[in-house]
Amino acid sequence: MKKAGSRTRVVTGGAIVAALALGGFGAYSASATGEETAAAPAAAKADAKNKNTTRSTHLTIEAATKAAQATLDAAEQENQRVSVAVVDRNGNTVVTLRGDGAGPQSYESAVKKAYTAVSWNAPTSELAKRLTNAPTLKDIPGTLFLAGGAPVTAKGAPIAGIGVAGAPSGDLDEKFAQAGVAALGK
Repeated sequence: MKKAGSRTRVVTGGAIVAALALGGFGAYSASATGEETAAAPAAAKADAKNKNTTRSTHLTIEAATKAAQATLDAAEQENQRVSVAVVDRNGNTVVTLRGDGAGPQSYESAVKKAYTAVSWNAPTSELAKRLTNAPTLKDIPGTLFLAGGAPVTAKGAPIAGIGVAGAPSGDLDEKFAQAGVAALGK
């Protein structure tokens, strides 16, 4: 057997020291994980009392679908071909329905009307009237100031918007959107 040189002994010794250090680190990591797990319930409990947070109310997917279908049904009863969009409080689309024969522009318009209605907690027909005093409102991205959007509220606060587009007038679009809002009260 050959005698190991000093260089081999240094490399081998370094590898042994590294292995021992990593083994110790692994044991330390395992014990640190145990400490974090024990502390986690206390952190969650403290966070539940945090006064820097708020809760908001959102429609369930079932409620949003019910409202959208009621809206589409109201339009179909009057032989109108429309698209319907329901957005949440943050303006995110929850449900869209495109009625048979609805125009290609109606889908995007319905989403924008719903977004506009929930953003200002007002029917878009009212908001369209405000443009005379504040014409730059129409420049806000994602909005559409044409009749056909209706807000959905809970305890006076907006929680969703329903937008309709495709009927020959915004008044009809808004009438159908209101039918969707009314369906949520049943």
